[in-house]
Amino acid sequence: MNVERTKKFYIVKKDILPEAILKTAKVKELLARGDALTVNEAVEKIGISRSAFYKYRDGIFPFYQASKEKIITVSLILEHRTGVLSDVLNTVAQMKGNVLTINQGIPLQGVAHVTLSVDTFEVMGDVEELVQKLLSMDGVKKVEIIGQS
Repeated sequence: MNVERTKKFYIVKKDILPEAILKTAKVKELLARGDALTVNEAVEKIGISRSAFYKYRDGIFPFYQASKEKIITVSLILEHRTGVLSDVLNTVAQMKGNVLTINQGIPLQGVAHVTLSVDTFEVMGDVEELVQKLLSMDGVKKVEIIGQS
């Protein structure tokens, strides 16, 4: 049995895609914008069967979403001072990052190890800009991206 270990993606011009795939993308857009509240409502508006929608829904998404929708895991070493972690979280929020998890170890020798999982879907600029901004902050000793999905 041949099992594919990694997903492959292709950039394809819209005009060569089958109608069912294009309509699936339109249904997903209606749902994302809130123009339809249920899958049933959306598929009726677009004119596609529910089974076709469910068949293709996980295989098509807008190009901008594929390139930006990532969850990154960031490792930080912070000085053990009041407000440093708060400032880091505020900076992530100001850049429109969505903090999903925070793990902080007990501070030792004046520093604390912190790991953040951040949804970067809406981040203003790019992830490198976020890292540079964090590195330039008072009390931040080290920033490293240790994972990405």
